[in-house]
Amino acid sequence: MMAQQVSSSPFLKPFYLKTPLTVSSPLRQRRHTLPASEFRNLTPQDAISVFEIEREAFISVSGECPLTLDEVLSFLGQCPELSMGWFEGGQLVAFIIGSGWDKESLAQEALTLHIPDSPTVHIHVLSVHRHCRQQGKGSILLWRYLQYLRCLPGLRRALLICEEFLVPFYEKSGFKEKGPSAISVGSLHFREMEYMLGGLAYARRNSGC
Repeated sequence: MMAQQVSSSPFLKPFYLKTPLTVSSPLRQRRHTLPASEFRNLTPQDAISVFEIEREAFISVSGECPLTLDEVLSFLGQCPELSMGWFEGGQLVAFIIGSGWDKESLAQEALTLHIPDSPTVHIHVLSVHRHCRQQGKGSILLWRYLQYLRCLPGLRRALLICEEFLVPFYEKSGFKEKGPSAISVGSLHFREMEYMLGGLAYARRNSGC
């Protein structure tokens, strides 16, 4: 729903997503079972960690969470490939959750729906753990996520909504403002932002796909 506040308080190289490392040697297992840093798709097993970060980030600022725990579980069950988590030492430090959408602009129902095989990704939330803010992690994760989306067949763009003060942050990542969003949550009103992903040939040429 609402994109995460990164620069204040809440609200490279080519890469591939990878699964957690497994070390067979018992002598080295204690030190090297968990990678120091990794980016991967989220699963329903990550939902509690996701929701804890999200709740701390948004409740203190707006009183609203973009996604309830049930909605987090639903999206991670239906479209885990449209999510990305940043893990350090096995702990989630930042995440993005998206879903499929099939219309030109986001509508109220986009907050809870996933439309499979759609050309558009709706980015519901970008959130960073409170101990990792003001370090540029939100910008880094968003960049990697967008490059990853370029590698997914059929995707052509990403949409999100954010409060007006966050528009410059997303513009720095290549998003263009489309204007006022039709979506509102309580007294909150948003701007809709769009990022064109380009074709698959572009992705393969520029993102290592």
